[in-house]
Amino acid sequence: MDIKPYPQEQLATQAIGYWSHETAHHVITGLRTALAEEHLTQPHWWILNHVAGAPGAWTRTALTAKLTRFDDQNTDFETVYDDLTTRGWLTTTHDTHTLALTVEGEAGRLRAHDRNAAVHARIRQGIDDPTYAATIDTLRRMVANLGGNADLP
Repeated sequence: MDIKPYPQEQLATQAIGYWSHETAHHVITGLRTALAEEHLTQPHWWILNHVAGAPGAWTRTALTAKLTRFDDQNTDFETVYDDLTTRGWLTTTHDTHTLALTVEGEAGRLRAHDRNAAVHARIRQGIDDPTYAATIDTLRRMVANLGGNADLP
């Protein structure tokens, strides 16, 4: 998709708050819509990915503590864990209380991954890797300048 070109001088006067908010809104909406096709929320997705990335390493309490900072929906994480367990996607060991994905859970995670990858591909259309990386680094710098944590999550 082509966008209307503007002179650099005009673009440099644009409000970063407006454009960062507008971008975040559309990115989050796109991802949440894709996940909803699998009857998942972002917290479902976060849990699935963290558990898949470190099987047997996460308890509900530890993972909730890690994910809460990313949550903007006041999620009841226990309900999300229970939902994934009821679906047969997530199990908890009895001895260590750590989480693991089932075969069905991994299949669901991979389907959701494919849906998210399609959204990310749309987001990146017409943006090469150096430009994307420079954008992320610019946003990180702005976060750091305002006293935030600019480390990658």
